[in-house]
Amino acid sequence: MSVAALQRVARASDPQPAEPAPAPRAVGRLLMLERVVYEAGGQRLIDDLSLVFDAGTRSVILGPNGAGKSLLLRLCHGLLQPTSGRIVWSDPDPGRVRACQTFVFQRPVLLRRSAAANVDYPLAVRGVPRALRRERVQAALERVGLKDLARRPARVLSGGEQQRLALARAWALRPRVLFLDEPTASLDPTASRTIERVIQGMAEDGVKILMTTHDLGQARRHADEIVLLHRGRLIEHSRADAFFRRPASVEGRAFLAGDLLA
Repeated sequence: MSVAALQRVARASDPQPAEPAPAPRAVGRLLMLERVVYEAGGQRLIDDLSLVFDAGTRSVILGPNGAGKSLLLRLCHGLLQPTSGRIVWSDPDPGRVRACQTFVFQRPVLLRRSAAANVDYPLAVRGVPRALRRERVQAALERVGLKDLARRPARVLSGGEQQRLALARAWALRPRVLFLDEPTASLDPTASRTIERVIQGMAEDGVKILMTTHDLGQARRHADEIVLLHRGRLIEHSRADAFFRRPASVEGRAFLAGDLLA
């Protein structure tokens, strides 16, 4: 992906002249969707979806292929606009909303630069001073176990290392909300557990996690609440322990049994 394309993804607001203080762990309502519809190619892919996400919880979105999981993340993040309905953040300032969130894709979006430069670039876009950028790049790479690979070209890293680099870049931006779309897809179990530890660390730092996954074990380990989608519709939104103990819907029970078709 080109520098210009990554800049469009990375730029969350106009450059900031000073380093913001780390935000305290937030609680309460964060984001609300009101009767959201998304249509493309003559098909309704998200269908009349109303949902509230609270801060301070780890929300995992489940569902079979084609359920609308990735679409929901992109709509919440603002990469796509709903055909109808509203997506409302608790903060009324659009600039602050853009600045508080970041997105890590299933396939990391990386520049043809070193690992360190990939973490540095979005900080430079935000206007973080050079000396402070250096500190945050080093700290972020160390946090995900890539400090010794700082000068290595990002494109030659393994799949698991590239995903850790994407998380380091997100971590360095100090988001309040992290969107994760299948962050361990196609990774081996060892790499997946390493990624999970990084995500858990971000959650412990107070970052709101909104994640899609097909891995039910991962969902059990990392979800405070489950959102189950099927054919673009909301089927269940419940505490994770309650969902895995006894789903409230026929579709939920079929999904856990592996019988829910797209």
